[in-house]
Amino acid sequence: MRHTSPTLLAAALLAAMPAVAQHGRHGAHGPAAGTVTIPGQPYSGLDRRRTKALPDGQAADLLAGRGMGLALAAELNGYPGPMHVLEHADALGLTPAQRAAAEALRARMAGEARAIGARIVALEEELDTLFAGGAADTGRLAALTAALGAMNGRLREVHLATHIAMRDQLEPAQRDLYARLRGYAAAR
Repeated sequence: MRHTSPTLLAAALLAAMPAVAQHGRHGAHGPAAGTVTIPGQPYSGLDRRRTKALPDGQAADLLAGRGMGLALAAELNGYPGPMHVLEHADALGLTPAQRAAAEALRARMAGEARAIGARIVALEEELDTLFAGGAADTGRLAALTAALGAMNGRLREVHLATHIAMRDQLEPAQRDLYARLRGYAAAR
């Protein structure tokens, strides 16, 4: 049996790191970008998270009511969101009524999204606790995953419905200008 020195082993691991880092990630649910994973241990370190299956950044986004790309179907098809409309308010020539409507829509969406996000985080924590306690059963699992699915769907609905309401507040020329300002290929 041939033995490898610790120095040679360390050198081999360091040489393999770029390839491992490039191919060892698991998207938004795996290690953070730039984190190196070791083959056979892609989830190493995730067990130290507060909620194992919920990245800290995603939990923060949920609790803050951020969009997280949930309304891209609307945004990229001519249904602007109020936050970005307000960012471009001057360029779009918003009237005082349009600005007030955008601010009200943004505030309502953020409030609803924060409340739903807090519920999602709580359900994820409950799911984690179920398994951490070693007493997971399919009945409780079914209830938790159904609730999570419903809450995630409701969160997306809140974001998308707000984009519909925002579009209704803008003139066609403003929507076209918005799309150009945001860098979208096809203005609607």
